[in-house]
Amino acid sequence: MEGSGGEGRRRRGGSGTMVPLALLIGEEARMEKMEHPRVRYGCAAQSKKGEDYFLIRTDCQRVHGDPSSSFSVFAVLDGHNGNAAAIYTRDNLLNHVMSAIPHGLGREQWLQALPRALVAGFVKTDKEFQRKGQTSGTTVTFVIIDGWTITVASVGDSRCILDAQGGVVSALTVDHRLEENVEERERVTASGGEVGRLSIVGGAEIGPLRCWPGGLCLSRSIGDMDAGEFIVPVPYVKQVKLSKAGGRLIIASDGIWDALTSEMAANSCRGLPAELAARQVVKEALRTRGLKDDTTCIVVDIAQPDHLEPPPSPPKKLNKFKSFILRKKSKDSANKLAKKLSAVGIVEEIFEEGSAMLAERLGNDSSADKPSNMFTCAICQANLAPSEGVSVHAGSIFSTSSKPWEGPFLCADCRNKKDAMEGKRPSGVRVL
Repeated sequence: MEGSGGEGRRRRGGSGTMVPLALLIGEEARMEKMEHPRVRYGCAAQSKKGEDYFLIRTDCQRVHGDPSSSFSVFAVLDGHNGNAAAIYTRDNLLNHVMSAIPHGLGREQWLQALPRALVAGFVKTDKEFQRKGQTSGTTVTFVIIDGWTITVASVGDSRCILDAQGGVVSALTVDHRLEENVEERERVTASGGEVGRLSIVGGAEIGPLRCWPGGLCLSRSIGDMDAGEFIVPVPYVKQVKLSKAGGRLIIASDGIWDALTSEMAANSCRGLPAELAARQVVKEALRTRGLKDDTTCIVVDIAQPDHLEPPPSPPKKLNKFKSFILRKKSKDSANKLAKKLSAVGIVEEIFEEGSAMLAERLGNDSSADKPSNMFTCAICQANLAPSEGVSVHAGSIFSTSSKPWEGPFLCADCRNKKDAMEGKRPSGVRVL
């Protein structure tokens, strides 16, 4: 995939004359090829229950009709208690995320708006699916690649890892399994859920930790209306920027991760092109554990247009900490820092947030730039009269705003959803 968000600007030549349009377009096209990577991908799967699904879109555009604004989307969805939630999420989540991003943003603003839009899109997808009255649920690992910037949002225990140049593997997701995630266990119990193992005759407890009611092993998912609304759809979101050295993403369901560690998965397919790499990861998982669950894997290689080979195996004596550093982006001199990081092969961490509280995730909005007679729900984008909207910060101890009358605003339905997720009212959805 080529393309990104270069906004056109009029330039003058050294003599002060206007540059011909054709020359300018040619220059912009050459810059696009130099500045933006090619994306190559492969997908492989083996079905056991028929509840794994995936999404691959390489033709998305931030600005409709503008090829230079293109971006790619990859997602793995692992359904449970049926496939309805996975199918609905695959077909609707992208549209819900995009509808939460304001129109007319430049590329950098668009990327900055993505984390919040992903939260809104996940919650809206969950809300709309639960209206159907179906008890199915699904994990989601949702990846957006725009230029060298990767944004990942996830609920559940599907996973996305980054295998950067030099052979260092890092996780771009967090597993929401109650067995391993202490913070999520505490959140669920604080919101009114109970966490425990399955009891059998005689009082013995077996299996992994589960949330009751419902008996789900996960603390976050889309769907699962029978499991209590403390099982939330609010995703962990991470955004990083690769250096021009590129890297490889492995996005997979737990059929892979229950058999292989992140390092094992990355090591098993190094040196192979993406399509063969995905097959090899699935093959290695089946060899290790057998086909005990649906097993789905997407491999995505991100590289410069003239360098399409997959990441090579690292030298045996390579100091990994020198070859790859994950660090947070400085707010000062951001552009200069980005160039320096890219030059030495460092992956830049731009954003990371995993709170389940919407008051934290949706941030603050000043209503100064809003029309006086119209507001928009931050989750479902419904138009609201000023008297209808309720601030996401109103009555929330998790608010980052000192002015709870400011936005973002929620409609009454989404406010009820928020309160239920935070344990402020009995869980349960009224099916229309």
